[in-house]
Amino acid sequence: MPIKIQSDLPAKNILENENIFVMDEYRALHQDVRPLQIIILNLMPIKEDTELQLLRAMSNTPLQVDVTFMKISSHVSTHTSSTHLNKFYHTFEELKYRKWDGMIITGAPVEQMAFEKVDYWPELCEIMDWSKTHVTSTFHICWGAQAGLYHHFGIDKVLLDAKLFGVFEHKVSNRKNPLVRGFDDYFYIPHSRHTTVPAEKIHACQDLTVLAESDEAGVLLAMTEEGKQVFVMGHPEYDRLTLQNEYLRDKNKGLPIDIPKNYFPNDDDTQKPKLQWRSHCNNLYTNWLNYFVYQTTPYEL
Repeated sequence: MPIKIQSDLPAKNILENENIFVMDEYRALHQDVRPLQIIILNLMPIKEDTELQLLRAMSNTPLQVDVTFMKISSHVSTHTSSTHLNKFYHTFEELKYRKWDGMIITGAPVEQMAFEKVDYWPELCEIMDWSKTHVTSTFHICWGAQAGLYHHFGIDKVLLDAKLFGVFEHKVSNRKNPLVRGFDDYFYIPHSRHTTVPAEKIHACQDLTVLAESDEAGVLLAMTEEGKQVFVMGHPEYDRLTLQNEYLRDKNKGLPIDIPKNYFPNDDDTQKPKLQWRSHCNNLYTNWLNYFVYQTTPYEL
């Protein structure tokens, strides 16, 4: 898929070096197609890493995607430069008058806080309500999924006894759904979180369909009817070294951290981590963009 982004976004050169087709604004203007309009609400602290991961994950369909990045106004990011944010990001106030084909709401490192204690929670709730009328399908990731389940359905997260950290096996539980089309019966996805949403509460919600889950990590994929809202509890977009970087960061700070499960060969953190989830990540984003965005969105937004 050609991904249309600003010509000078730092992720562009990295993606091109990975042989991923990235289209700049000039070339896109000369193609007689209607690209999908995708908005990414990036709540992660190091926004450049998440930009790269998500753009990479959306790069495997023949659809043209025009990506716009949104930032929260009610929170000041301290891990990403204001220059980068001012150049490549827009506020909700600037974007709310348009309609969008798809939206991604990322995770955020605030999971151990009550939702109402997060300083930008009121703004996020406004955005999530707005998405129901202005976005064809919204894709929630990790804490973003927990926030969506709590806001839309009143299902709260609970604190785990120990951090769920590593790469875990999941089983497809509803194979007829197009979101998991092409998935193996069992597949691996990374998780890195201190909280979870109880599986029995998700199953009990009549508005939600569970598509994949894990005996150890709980529900991974759930969605509302016709894919208006998709909830992904893990991090399929993570690259090979993301968990390693998190692990070494905490280890070097002397913080209590267990080695990520099913990640390093023989649990030896001096060895190169095993990349076991990339194909299913690509499949997940491709299926979402095709079946729940492109196939259902109106041509004229």
